[in-house]
Amino acid sequence: MFKDAKEAVKFIKEKGIAYVDLRFSDLPGRWQHFTVPAHEADENFFKLGAGFDGSSIQGFQAINESDMLLLPDVSTAFVDPFAEHPTLVVIADVYDPVEKKFYDKDPRGVAKRAEEYLKKTGIADVSYWGPEIEFFIFDQVGFSIEPHNSGFWIESEEGHWHSYEGGDGLWIRPKEGYFPAPPVDKYQDLRSEMVKNLEATGVKVELHHHEVATAGQAEIDIRFDTLTKTGDNVFKYKYAVRQTAARAGKTVTFMPKPLFGDNGSGMHTHQSLWKNGEPLFYDEKGYAELSKLAMHYAAGLLAHGPALAAITNPTVNSYRRLVPGYEAPVNLIISRRNRSAIIRIPMYFTGPKFKKSKRIEYRAPDPSGNPYLTFAAMLMAGLDGIRRELEPPKPVDKNLYALSAREARRIKTLPKSLDEALDALEKDHDFLLEGGVFTEALLEEWIAMKREEAAQVRLRTTPIEFQMYYDL
Repeated sequence: MFKDAKEAVKFIKEKGIAYVDLRFSDLPGRWQHFTVPAHEADENFFKLGAGFDGSSIQGFQAINESDMLLLPDVSTAFVDPFAEHPTLVVIADVYDPVEKKFYDKDPRGVAKRAEEYLKKTGIADVSYWGPEIEFFIFDQVGFSIEPHNSGFWIESEEGHWHSYEGGDGLWIRPKEGYFPAPPVDKYQDLRSEMVKNLEATGVKVELHHHEVATAGQAEIDIRFDTLTKTGDNVFKYKYAVRQTAARAGKTVTFMPKPLFGDNGSGMHTHQSLWKNGEPLFYDEKGYAELSKLAMHYAAGLLAHGPALAAITNPTVNSYRRLVPGYEAPVNLIISRRNRSAIIRIPMYFTGPKFKKSKRIEYRAPDPSGNPYLTFAAMLMAGLDGIRRELEPPKPVDKNLYALSAREARRIKTLPKSLDEALDALEKDHDFLLEGGVFTEALLEEWIAMKREEAAQVRLRTTPIEFQMYYDL
């Protein structure tokens, strides 16, 4: 929004901004913030930053090295459409004041280093990213994890489980929620309000619609952008969607699989490389009009797919979604038009006239991850494929869920659990360390944090175990 601190301060004074809110990402991918009165936000504030306790942020510092700085990036500023008092939100980078450098475990810093590394390789000078983010809109959610009482419940006016109670009769059956018109789609107006508020933060929206699952599954598609900016936009997206829902008395979750027996929420990610203003993924004679460079890039994603899963699908719940039969890809294969493959090549428009739209869609990621790390990791995998001139497995242009057992055994798949994905990341992460994009310290912290999450789930008795084993 602004080119420098002077311009930001001028805007604050002219527009009567009352507060400045600094936002940054913790390691798991939650937005953190603190707020200062506008009279404190002078040019020095924007140039020198503001201190905070890094030991209180998940995945950051130990208590004996807690002093950290937030350096505002004034180009990211937007006026908060939800704040009662005029508030300017600015996304910040994390800086280590003792080491005099940007903090190596700041996720946004990883995204920036990935973009710098891309330029240094000479392969391309920019990458573009277009995530399709899905989520659920619920009325109420409750849960208990007591030793003697464990379970959850979900309330949704769209939920098919209300059909026996009576009402308008227009409930969405499982796996039948794709594109129904109102009044079956009960959240048309709410999604439109979400779009309005999201665009007020500076994020361009292309469309919105109901998604496949019952109980208010939704998708809002945002315009593609560069890697770090798209990471910023995902955080804005989650903030705007949740705030809009809260104002309407609803609640939103980006959990990949909140409902058993229905489709989960993914974050299919479209990506491409460009150089000197020209797309690098198009070749009229290539498979699905993909260039050799694009095929090498795709091969890198497939080769590192198991390790990538620990970052692109980083929760125990992620692997409830990654099962056959729910449009969630598990097969490490490339295919055109085919939504059962982990890499799909969109073929809506073909020929040289549409070469700028040529891209690959990596369908594994879900919105529970940290977008900065997710996009950076995929870029590093793709670049490794180009550097090593890897070739992807032979494309399979048929329903991968309908393969014979013999055919299926020939195709590699994603890990079936978070622990398996973390095992893969421990064995295969050198590609992430290239150019200092990721660091050993960050990956060690990430793996330890995620191992603990997996253990918390593994150690607890679940309700279905009573149904299966109580009478043994």
